[in-house]
Amino acid sequence: MLKIIIVEDEDFIRKGLVYTIDWLSMDCVIVADAADGKEGLEKILEFQPDVVITDIRMPRMDGIEMLRRALEIVKFKCLILTSYTEFEYAKKAIELKVFDYLIKPVDEDKLKKIMEVLHEELENDKEVEFVLGNTRNLTNKFDFNYYMKLGNTDNGYVDKAIQTIQDDYAQKISVESIAQELGVSASYLSRKFKDVTNHSFLDLLNGYRIQQAIKLLNEGGYRVSEISDMTGFSDYKHFCTVFKRYTTMSPTGFVKRRI
Repeated sequence: MLKIIIVEDEDFIRKGLVYTIDWLSMDCVIVADAADGKEGLEKILEFQPDVVITDIRMPRMDGIEMLRRALEIVKFKCLILTSYTEFEYAKKAIELKVFDYLIKPVDEDKLKKIMEVLHEELENDKEVEFVLGNTRNLTNKFDFNYYMKLGNTDNGYVDKAIQTIQDDYAQKISVESIAQELGVSASYLSRKFKDVTNHSFLDLLNGYRIQQAIKLLNEGGYRVSEISDMTGFSDYKHFCTVFKRYTTMSPTGFVKRRI
């Protein structure tokens, strides 16, 4: 359910919006209303709404200044209330990311359509934030400089294994091949690797590969299957499975959410 705040200095219009529109049928609730921009700013900071519907010309603080200040602190969508005579002014005056404009008196059918789109857009925003949050966590989780402590984990074998992941992640590598190169047993290297990093070799390798895949997906210009090969996943289906395990979303789904 979307939380709405209405800011309008004309009592008749404000009360009409609050009390005569069937907000519940639009899966919305009015959490507060205000008669000027100063009061509106206080309400926005207090209730942190999903949507603010506001007039522009108001006493004490106009709608533009209210939105500018509020958006520095709280994230929400803006709908501007305006008249036909002020419509061009409203469009030119607002440099903020206004979602849409409502001409007074408000057409309830148009309002319903706007709210339907807002529901979808806000849901998409939440999914994107969730994915981006996971990718940020992924970056923090596999901070190789942290694990290597600037190249010194007190175990040269583990240092070499981590460096190999960074240098050769796009190639076919394994803890066995690295252990053979270092002249130690794979079981020893695996155990020491886990002791130092708290991750298995494969977990760190896949995590680093997915980090690189995300960078390439953000750059654009490559097909998902190409990125699979470029990051060391010889099997496309396996790449998609691992990507979803680390980000909760498929590679193609991730791209769509970023657009």
